Amino acid sequence: MSKCAALRGTWQPLLWLALLLAATLGLSELDGLFRLIEPNSRTVIYGRAAFIDLLASHLLLVALAAGAASLVGVGAAIAVTRPWGEDFLPLVNQVASIGQTIPPVAVLALAVPTLGFGNGPTLFALMLYGLLPILRNSLAGLRGIDPAVIEAARGMGMAPLQVLWQVELPLALNVILAGIRTSVTISIATAAIGSTIGASTLGDPVISGLVTGNTAFILQGAILIGLLAVAVDSLFEQLQRRAPGNVNA
Repeated sequence: MSKCAALRGTWQPLLWLALLLAATLGLSELDGLFRLIEPNSRTVIYGRAAFIDLLASHLLLVALAAGAASLVGVGAAIAVTRPWGEDFLPLVNQVASIGQTIPPVAVLALAVPTLGFGNGPTLFALMLYGLLPILRNSLAGLRGIDPAVIEAARGMGMAPLQVLWQVELPLALNVILAGIRTSVTISIATAAIGSTIGASTLGDPVISGLVTGNTAFILQGAILIGLLAVAVDSLFEQLQRRAPGNVNA
């Protein structure tokens, strides 16, 4: 990678984060612009909650769900790639696949009676829905390591845990990060649905706009969700470039 390309890649996440912050703080000042879209609406700027508060709540939900899904997904992949856990591989794949086949709205509806309204069901749905990409990529990364490398590490006297932490996980890290990146991007968009059951997310203006027929509200939520997704994806791209398993790092 050339110096120019590396510098451009370093600045891209900062640019998208700056645009996200500018939009979060500046949308409320664009009353005139949004009134062109909704000239007959009494209110064109969503005001039930500050955009910065919705962004923080949205990010927290996605981060918690991604953290939980990463722990479960990577942990399960490690377990089934050990000799004592290989028999459980089909079961683990099937359980993770269920989370992708059930629509998030259905998961929310099923979780509400048990977890109540708000963040709980949303967090559960995001974790379940984001588990499969992390598990699949973790399996691909760990199983794609050259067995000769692992044998060489064992031949040097490394214990199984040392081989895992010092050899396998660093070599598989780039592929694992790709799975987490996909999962987080999906969760950023999916988290907006949580607003239908009382969770505080960037989906609030979108849902409110759909209910009231206010296109300006919908556009404000969509802009912030889109910028957040691109900014986070750009950050993960940088992490992947710096990961030990990336030949282009």
